[in-house]
Amino acid sequence: MGFVMSIEEIVTGYHAAMLRKSADELADLYAEDGLHEFPFGGLPAFEGREAVRAGYRAMWGASPFEAREVRRVALHRTEDPEVVVVEQDAHVAAGGRTITVPGLLVLRIRNGRITHTRDYMDTSAIDRVRAAAAG
Repeated sequence: MGFVMSIEEIVTGYHAAMLRKSADELADLYAEDGLHEFPFGGLPAFEGREAVRAGYRAMWGASPFEAREVRRVALHRTEDPEVVVVEQDAHVAAGGRTITVPGLLVLRIRNGRITHTRDYMDTSAIDRVRAAAAG
């Protein structure tokens, strides 16, 4: 594969995958040995592209919500050219309500693939989504 995705394309693709709840689209952004960590909320890390695929397929498949919009608030470059910080708001519909779930992604991108994600989600907002979905 001669085409290498830019950081901009990876972030756009990441948000598109979230919007569609597509575990395949998300996993395809990762290096084979990519790591996806959830520092908040006590979820185990996904180690490797196929673990990202399986983990998100299970997580999104079990979630009775619909992503209405995933909005990039900001993309911050860091002193390390491989690392960017993405501020985002996911607007999700659950139980007849729309709830905003703010989050931060710290992405390490090498050779056009995500090698490491630290996924900081607002766990209180996730709890509100779950409660609304349970109705």
